[in-house]
Amino acid sequence: MKIWSLLPSATEILFALGLGEQVTGVTHECDYPPQAAAKPRVTISYIDSGRPSGEIDAQVTEYFQAGRQIYGIDEKRLRTDPPDLIVTQDLCPVCAVSPSDFSGHLETADCRAAIVTLNPNLLEDVLDNILQVGEATDRLREAEALVASLRERIDAVRAATEGEPRPRVLCLEWLGPPMPAGHWVPQMVQIAGGHSEPIAAGEPSRKLPWEEMRAWEPEIVVLMPCGFDAQRAARESACLARLEGWFQLPALRKGRVYAMNGNAYFSRPGPRLVDGLEMLARLLHPERWPHQPSDGSILKLVSPPAGSSSVENWAPRFEPSLSP
Repeated sequence: MKIWSLLPSATEILFALGLGEQVTGVTHECDYPPQAAAKPRVTISYIDSGRPSGEIDAQVTEYFQAGRQIYGIDEKRLRTDPPDLIVTQDLCPVCAVSPSDFSGHLETADCRAAIVTLNPNLLEDVLDNILQVGEATDRLREAEALVASLRERIDAVRAATEGEPRPRVLCLEWLGPPMPAGHWVPQMVQIAGGHSEPIAAGEPSRKLPWEEMRAWEPEIVVLMPCGFDAQRAARESACLARLEGWFQLPALRKGRVYAMNGNAYFSRPGPRLVDGLEMLARLLHPERWPHQPSDGSILKLVSPPAGSSSVENWAPRFEPSLSP
């Protein structure tokens, strides 16, 4: 069976089920596991992801308003080496290729591939998606074993943080403009022992007025922009200093602003969401979850001096520490 994966999380699922040899096409963003980098890239992005987050947002908005697609498909490869199965998503047209991006290409290339479309909103949906992919690829037994292992880790975090005080946590999925994370992230925060607002678990991420986020007075702020690692999130955090009342947030006064690898552990609905859950548990309740990641995926941003409230003092400086 030849399989194309049109989203990075599906690539991770396929490799986790032992299907790496059968994957013959991946997206331009698929970088995990490392073996995925050797697979043919069958998508391209028309968005310049190297720009600052505010400029990326403006470009995406411009494309949508003009009715332009932000992703393209390698139609030549689709004709000359067509897949038997395509795994894609219908969750977010910005994050990855969606059916609307490639339906016309399939028709033009006369490709008869079966299509598995994933649309998770909660952790349980992600686990169900793993089973769905396993069933479509005759790897259901492997999928069931993987899901059982992930459930065990989720339950361990829930048990470790049960009964602990729940700090108010604001997770930002984008920085320019700031956008709170939705879908499975609020649920992850809850299981890890926190309380997430203003988007409820299972609801899609969406833009909200900054004043609404500020009024909630978060005690912890976690920067996890979609597509960014922790280092890039920290570098681009300077734009937040321009927000009214940013320096008056309880999280700023307590020095509890962190940058995390959203690209690897929060944006992609695959097995590594459970790694992200464990990192949140370590961040929120280090005394109950002492396991500390060693890959630099959590950075504590250095707070400005007491009484300071200027952009210059909120420089992209950080320290690789999980100490509260």
